[in-house]
Amino acid sequence: MANVHDVACYILKKCGPMTAMKLQKLVYYCQAWSLVWDDEPLFSEKIEAWANGPVIPELYEKHKGMFQVNTWTEGKCKNLTDNQKETIDAVLGVYGDKTSQWLSDLTHQEPPWRDARAGLPSGSRSNKKISRAAMAEYYGSLT
Repeated sequence: MANVHDVACYILKKCGPMTAMKLQKLVYYCQAWSLVWDDEPLFSEKIEAWANGPVIPELYEKHKGMFQVNTWTEGKCKNLTDNQKETIDAVLGVYGDKTSQWLSDLTHQEPPWRDARAGLPSGSRSNKKISRAAMAEYYGSLT
């Protein structure tokens, strides 16, 4: 299985530099739609429901302190299968031109993030996990 760094590497190669927040949200949506379209995850790393939306801690550790991310040397695009690249390309076709704030606002409206943060005050820190099952169920209902 590819890892989250392989996905980030591929996204940056296809789209060029972007904010760290946008990269996080695009990787999240790639995972969500892979669960729906391919019936399997793109990567095994967990996604948490942070105050500004879904975050993959393993990515955050590598871009912490950066506003913009230009390249991703941790991953290898070649680790992705052609089918995985097609899924990522499809996600980028829908979400790739959106701003980081637009993507963050969208995740705040959707049940996977909201349900994971149930009972938490707005803006509070959290490391609650967004389950793959919640993602597959919600995004699957949109098709």
